[in-house]
Amino acid sequence: MKIFFGNGSGTKFGKIVAMDRFDSGRSLSPIQQAEAYWTALLPGDGVPMRSQIDPRGLENILPNTFILERIAPGLARFRLAGSHLNTLAGMEVRGMPLTAFFEPSARTQVNEILEQVFAGPAIAELELASTGGFGRTDLQARMILLPLKSELGDVSRVLGVMVSVGAIGATPRRFDVSHHKLRAVSEIQAPQQPVQPVVEGFAEEQQEFKRPGFHLRLVVSRDK
Repeated sequence: MKIFFGNGSGTKFGKIVAMDRFDSGRSLSPIQQAEAYWTALLPGDGVPMRSQIDPRGLENILPNTFILERIAPGLARFRLAGSHLNTLAGMEVRGMPLTAFFEPSARTQVNEILEQVFAGPAIAELELASTGGFGRTDLQARMILLPLKSELGDVSRVLGVMVSVGAIGATPRRFDVSHHKLRAVSEIQAPQQPVQPVVEGFAEEQQEFKRPGFHLRLVVSRDK
């Protein structure tokens, strides 16, 4: 399955970043590759635009990559999804909510995490676990959610990556959240250089340095 991340409106891409600038991305996990790509698009304030996401910059990890669209507070559905996610679900996931990958007991927590990603905006990293059973073994997975702006300028899209380790077995696989971490986007943007304060009582007025000179005085001697 091929994925094209263009917006379909003919709008030109803004800043295109190729993954080969990150050492071809081959030494990084898909999670790290996605964050490095997203960070390279990060403006001085706010988050990247959805239209900036170019599949050429993510070709190494397209099977694990997806795009979400916010449809209600805490709810988002798949606009695009790579083949790995379809394999985990045992079906085409486009149009389905993100919570379809989670056990019912975990869905409220996932909704809350999603809302913080949009509202923060923030980056979310999730460690996931799927319990084994008939025809399948325990399965571990990781997911990252990176906020994006829509063409309207609101934070209502997500660039995500999901990676599982181990045999998938019988599908669909649904997960619980073992651990999650949220990081505010403002914390990873380039900080401004702080201005060094002047401490009163210790600041000295700077005076122009003058080289000392030699002064000659004429002495008149009158001999009688």
